[in-house]
Parts: sequence; C-alpha cells; structure tokens
Amino acid sequence: MSETTGRRERKKAQTRQALADAAMRLFTERGYDDVGVREVAAEADVAVTTLFKHFPSKEALVFDEDEDKEAALVAAVRDRAPGQSVLHALRDHLMRNYEKVTGDTSAYAAMMNLVNATPALQDYMHRMWLRHETALTTAITEAVGAPEGDARVAALAHFALEAPRLLHGREDPQRALQEIFGLLEHGWGDD
Repeated sequence: MSETTGRRERKKAQTRQALADAAMRLFTERGYDDVGVREVAAEADVAVTTLFKHFPSKEALVFDEDEDKEAALVAAVRDRAPGQSVLHALRDHLMRNYEKVTGDTSAYAAMMNLVNATPALQDYMHRMWLRHETALTTAITEAVGAPEGDARVAALAHFALEAPRLLHGREDPQRALQEIFGLLEHGWGDD
C-alpha cells in the first residue's frame, strides 16, 4: 500500500511540476495574457480538469511553491533559537528565503520579469503572500503571550510580510532588510 501511495504522490508531483514548467515556458515566450489554461494543459499533456486539480487559478501556475511558505513562516516563530526574539527570527527567515529564491538568478529573473510585466500577477503575488498574515499573527501572539487581537502583533506580522517587497532592486538587500527590521524594533527616531 505504501509503495502505491508513494508512486501516486510522485506521479502527482511530476504532473504538478510539468504544468508549472509548461506554464512558465509559454508565459515567458508569449506573455501571460496571451496564453490560456487549455494551452498550458495541452503543453503538459494533461486535461484542463487535471490542471485545476493542481492549481486553483491561472495565476497560481506562476507561483508553484506557495504551499510551504506559511508553515515555514510559522515555524520561524515557533522553532526559533532559545533567546532569539520573534523579530530577529522573522528577519533571518525572510533573508534566507529571499536569498534562496534569488539564488537561481535566471529562473527568478524570468519569473520576476513576467510578474512585473503583468498587473494581474503583481496583484496575485501580493495577495498570496499576505494571506499568511493571519497564521503569522496567531504564531506571534502565542509566542509572546500577547492578548488575542493585539493590534501591535497584527501590525508586526503585516509589516514583516511586506518587507521582502522592498528588497527588490536594492544594491544590498541584506542591509535593507536589517534597516527595515531595525525600524520595526526601535521605531522611527527623530534624528
């Protein structure tokens, strides 16, 4: 039974990857708006219904690795090193994630060029990332023992999730992230 389950899961993962690869290839060649989901499904040699079993929308085809993002954010807070603040754990996690994503510059650059050229993808990416806000807020609330509904915790989760958007195009993204989290930690000083 476990061999069948393992084979089935591998087959699902292969189909999902084939769809994501076909979508990126077609979108980068012809433009996102000029490619339909039927074409992506045909390119991956699957039915359109199969495509929608793996991806809830056309936009989701571009952002294939979103499923584990929320769990990783929550784990960054819950599993932080003893004595490490929630804020520093989040900053470090976001920097590692940013470096991982931007490490494969050709694939990342192609995806970001596509996203930046397509308003629907820009909006989807932003909404997709911010939907993790509730889970992150809950994790921070539990980690620091804040009362439920604490506006400061909600603000921290929101601004921490917004920080990576400010790194794109920066000469030194790591320094920029340090500065952003310094502002979150110490507030705006009247120098």
